[in-house]
Amino acid sequence: MKSNEEIIREAYRLVEADSLDGLGFRALFTEDGTFNDIPNSLTFRGDEIPAALAGLVSVFPDIHRELLAFHVVGDVVAVELRIQGTHLGEFPTPAGAIPPTGRRIDVPTADFWYFRDGKIETFNCYNSANIWFSQLGADPDFATAIEATKNTANA
Repeated sequence: MKSNEEIIREAYRLVEADSLDGLGFRALFTEDGTFNDIPNSLTFRGDEIPAALAGLVSVFPDIHRELLAFHVVGDVVAVELRIQGTHLGEFPTPAGAIPPTGRRIDVPTADFWYFRDGKIETFNCYNSANIWFSQLGADPDFATAIEATKNTANA
């Protein structure tokens, strides 16, 4: 039987652009397992999990995760990593898609994997979304945010 760390290393291998296997990745999860993109408040379940991975590869066709450190405590695996790739596809946002910029991303990330009965029950991905967007050239529009807050506070 594989250790929890070995399963997670396999999970990362399956989501690399050059070896993407969304169904294989999904098979590592419990039936009710979830993949949570914490900074973007997104939760993926079942068939949504491979679709989310394919969507990311369509935006960053050379996506790679540089694994920096693993910490295993019982049924929890914490991983420090960097998500890297080139922005060559449209990046969806609630306001519309960011067109391809050709820019490279190198985003600090912490992932937490929770196991139940030898399978992944929950995967929480904490990527530095502010750095990610900044590297794409989509820095926050603080002036608009401040103005919107003023209008709300005065209402």
